[in-house]
Amino acid sequence: MSRIKQTFSFLKEQNKRAMVAYLVAGVPDVDSTISIMHLMVTKGVDILELGVAFSDPMSEGPLIQEAHERALSTNITLDKILNIVNEFRKDDKSTPVVLMGYMNPFEAAGAKEFCRKASKSGVDGILVVDMPFEESTEFSYAAQKNNLDVIRLIAPTTNEKRMKKICKNASGYIYYISLKGITGASSFDAKDVKSKVNVLRRITNLPVVVGFGIKDGLMVQAVKQAADGIVVGSVFVEIISKQQDKIELELSEKLEELTSALQKE
Repeated sequence: MSRIKQTFSFLKEQNKRAMVAYLVAGVPDVDSTISIMHLMVTKGVDILELGVAFSDPMSEGPLIQEAHERALSTNITLDKILNIVNEFRKDDKSTPVVLMGYMNPFEAAGAKEFCRKASKSGVDGILVVDMPFEESTEFSYAAQKNNLDVIRLIAPTTNEKRMKKICKNASGYIYYISLKGITGASSFDAKDVKSKVNVLRRITNLPVVVGFGIKDGLMVQAVKQAADGIVVGSVFVEIISKQQDKIELELSEKLEELTSALQKE
């Protein structure tokens, strides 16, 4: 059983939901990224989404765009990111790690070679933001051959017919985008999110996580009953962009707020 499947199965048995945390690999630097990943896990994160920096991250808000630029300025590469996962795995064999990014860096590495190296490094899944499933046959096949889950995004504007096609070509979990627009935006409608997630539940047996725009405990409480997990990104990226001596305390406080809200009955 994959780490992702194991994690969701364990949480379901405990009647709990997954806390999924997004951070950009290489910010503020490689060593700090590894330390932050471990810190997040000790503070209640169940799945880590590691952002792969790209020069044109079109779905991201200003905070994450800035983090992508900062990572690129430190000469982060896909190989260095795989090494981050490899180092993380020396002390953590159980927390799933998903690489989240845009098609260009993965294509440049070659689907077969990248998936082989990613699996060997301890990566569990790949989420490619701008990869339509119609164009993903080669990549999906390479991922499957290397026991990597291909996580799919579902947008609020996606109709039910297309949802079915996307879910059929997904594994690991489904990431439902909780608002229209870029990451970190604020037009959040909990009622609409619940309605769309209920449609997804009729279509797929895969766990459904909800992300984009979730920043605090109140927002977590508003949607947690509908989902199998909550994804938080921009607020963590903002904290990590601050002075290094403040990161540990502020991340710990924010994670305590979010995980408490997530597990509260």
